[in-house]
Amino acid sequence: MTDSASQQLLHLVIGGELVNLDTNEFKDLDKVDIVGVYPNYASAHTAWRAKAQMTVDNAHMRYFIVHLHRLLDPGQDAKT
Repeated sequence: MTDSASQQLLHLVIGGELVNLDTNEFKDLDKVDIVGVYPNYASAHTAWRAKAQMTVDNAHMRYFIVHLHRLLDPGQDAKT
């Protein structure tokens, strides 16, 4: 495995309207916006910020960055 491949830390950006602001439960799973998968946190954060700013007028809309690399390899953080 190359150094660049070992540095790939996948992140998923998703969002949608929440049932209420106290939980992370989406109102309608069919309307969850899957923004994309990104190779690092910086690019995921850029996408997250753009989508979050587009929906700033709806208080129940939330976008999240999911650390896929932690789900795929839970021991990865302990290795570094």
